[in-house]
Amino acid sequence: MTAAVQKILSHYSYESPAVRARLAQLLYQGVLGGTGRLMISAVDQGFEHGPIDSFEMQPEAYDPCFHFRFAYENRLSGLSGPLGFLQAGVDLYPGQLPLILKMNSSNKLVDMDDPDQAVTACIEDALHLGCAAIGFTIYPGSNASLSQFQELQELSAEARSCGLAVIVWSYPRGNLSTEGETSIDTVSYGAHMACLLGAHIVKVKIPSSAVATQKSKELLSKSKADLTQLDERIAFVKRACFANRRLVIFSGGAIKSDADLISEVQAIHAGGGDGSIIGRNIFQRPETEAKALVQKLTAIYCSK
Repeated sequence: MTAAVQKILSHYSYESPAVRARLAQLLYQGVLGGTGRLMISAVDQGFEHGPIDSFEMQPEAYDPCFHFRFAYENRLSGLSGPLGFLQAGVDLYPGQLPLILKMNSSNKLVDMDDPDQAVTACIEDALHLGCAAIGFTIYPGSNASLSQFQELQELSAEARSCGLAVIVWSYPRGNLSTEGETSIDTVSYGAHMACLLGAHIVKVKIPSSAVATQKSKELLSKSKADLTQLDERIAFVKRACFANRRLVIFSGGAIKSDADLISEVQAIHAGGGDGSIIGRNIFQRPETEAKALVQKLTAIYCSK
């Protein structure tokens, strides 16, 4: 076991050997295996945004098997998706590609005052598929968030009892401005809540330098926290996650230029972030371009 992975797993000593083995499975998979960093492909955009908006620019991506093959051939740390997506490709690389079952989803056709997601799978599904982990989205700031916390608690307890790791997508949304959703105080608050809810791995959006509340502005000013640079904000979010004792990975978000994505990953790496979970920035590019980009990103995470 590498020193990096050994240190990470020591932060989860309260968990069963089975759960820690699933975390180790993710941490030892692919080109980043043993580095303590993760590069996960997430493909739930068909649910969230619709198939045309998600895949029409790269028609191969309509086929779940394309995503399985890309993740496997490019030696990513794992592949996440909803139930039907994983069912469509699970037989391709059994035991060779860690899978993460996304347990809840929403869609853009629903007009909701309070952002919410429906539970769309069960723990038995994850076990049947041979998953390493489950994934679950919470929306801190939404009036529906308290019900989401309860759903997560129930699914998380069952998952851990079955030896599965738990990844929480924490996306503040609802009673917040658009700027406030990604402000440094809001992102770190949402990440901290995910840790308090028992997440082994926390997924958040890239934090901006904005500060949403006056109280946070005052406290940050008094502590002289310098959050002007992205790597400093990444380090701040990590500190909010039990003083770096939880794995924190960052969303790739909407498609952006290679240069912008590379710059973000350099900042994540410099700030002590634990990796990326990327969807559209992989599968909405031509495959040759996506492959070259993944190689550049993983090279950054492999560097010292």
